[in-house]
Amino acid sequence: FLLLLLLLGSCLHSAAAFPKGCYPSEEEGLKTFRCSNAQLTEVPRDIPNDTNKLYLDSNQIPFLPRDAFRDLPLLLELDLSHNAIARIESGAFQGLAEHLHSLDLSSNRLVSVSKDTFSSLKAKVNLSNNPWLCDCRLQELIRAVELAADSSGGIVCDSSTQEEHIGKAFLQVIADTDFCNVYKKTTDIAMLVTMFGWFA
Repeated sequence: FLLLLLLLGSCLHSAAAFPKGCYPSEEEGLKTFRCSNAQLTEVPRDIPNDTNKLYLDSNQIPFLPRDAFRDLPLLLELDLSHNAIARIESGAFQGLAEHLHSLDLSSNRLVSVSKDTFSSLKAKVNLSNNPWLCDCRLQELIRAVELAADSSGGIVCDSSTQEEHIGKAFLQVIADTDFCNVYKKTTDIAMLVTMFGWFA
């Protein structure tokens, strides 16, 4: 009876170590940790560090802090879709460069993200269905990452420095517009005006 209690206690303890609504499983021989629809408001800390596939989709996570996934060196797939992510700190994906091959950030609240956020990541990234601001920063980001197949059409200008771009797919817009050059030109003009002001 005592042994049964001890066994029951250890089972309860190991289950309690995981956040509510999260559970480990094995899929196609890969260690998977699912936290889909678990009402999470942050990335859980107690994820087994031998996890290969991590599903954190359909939660209310608002931002990703630095080193959010540092203890998951074997992670191959990371699904963060359908959250409320509006901000990603530099270094959030630190430690994932070696193995990660799929990163889903679709259907979040991303407006602008620095290209350095994904530096050294080799993963295919899905950035579709976010309220993007179409500018030089987004142009640099798109050039720095490898987009997941069939996801590029879902990167649409929710806002832009030029009103006619709103509602258009970003890749369609940058076929005709170089945001970084436009920005450079405007700063050059501003400098010329300032210099002319000095001379005057």
